[in-house]
Amino acid sequence: MTEAQSVLVATDLGARGDRAVDRAILLAREWGVRADVMHVLHPAHLRSDREGAIAATRAVLPDWGADAEIVLRWGPVPQTIISGARECGARLIVVAPARFNQVRDYFLGTAVDSIVRLADRPVLVVKQRPHGPYARLMIASDLSVHARDVLLEAARLFPDAELNLVHAYHVPYGSWIDSEKVREDLEAEARADLDAFIADPAIPDAVRGQVRTHLDCGDVDTVMDRALRTLRPDLLVLGTHGVSGFVQAAMGSTAAALLNWTPVDTLMIRRQG
Repeated sequence: MTEAQSVLVATDLGARGDRAVDRAILLAREWGVRADVMHVLHPAHLRSDREGAIAATRAVLPDWGADAEIVLRWGPVPQTIISGARECGARLIVVAPARFNQVRDYFLGTAVDSIVRLADRPVLVVKQRPHGPYARLMIASDLSVHARDVLLEAARLFPDAELNLVHAYHVPYGSWIDSEKVREDLEAEARADLDAFIADPAIPDAVRGQVRTHLDCGDVDTVMDRALRTLRPDLLVLGTHGVSGFVQAAMGSTAAALLNWTPVDTLMIRRQG
């Protein structure tokens, strides 16, 4: 991807979409890039509605975001948003859980799942009303090579934030093992793996200095829930399609299920290649 020129936020003009728009404009100002606000119209809509669509889109902008660029597109939602992000040179795509049309539906139908699976850049799903920059991130990690790339990308996007790296390890047949020594050995092994991950020469010292590591025993979803309650992050960071299926184990196979599970803003970084 070439040098980023903007932050792109997609909105369906729904009531909760203003949170994503506000966050995108804040991020654009923080990074010194343009904020592009995209609204995707159905292909059947006449292009003669352009002025009305521009006015409706501009109406969702905050007063302090009047300098944002309005981007209108016609076409299928996921593909149109992704191609629009490429055209705009967006650093990331920002979306919001706007409304439920059916039980299975999330932002613009089930589009968010497709966006996360297909996008060639990070996707930020905004749930909370922004009150300032992201200061405390929680990064779920399976210690894979992809997990390292996720950590580096999070640090690149948020160089001033605290990065809390959470790793869950499992005690096999835990209910049958009552040996404290066995449990201690498994914990020590998991700690060694985590320390080796952080010591990877590919991780710069500056990034290593941002990281706080957290090791916990249990199934992934329980560990995640516990860490969210304890750390109270402003942003959860997840790599999708990790080697060990961290996200799939925790949340099921779709991004929609993941978004339904966590109450905080979530940044999803897909493995490339």
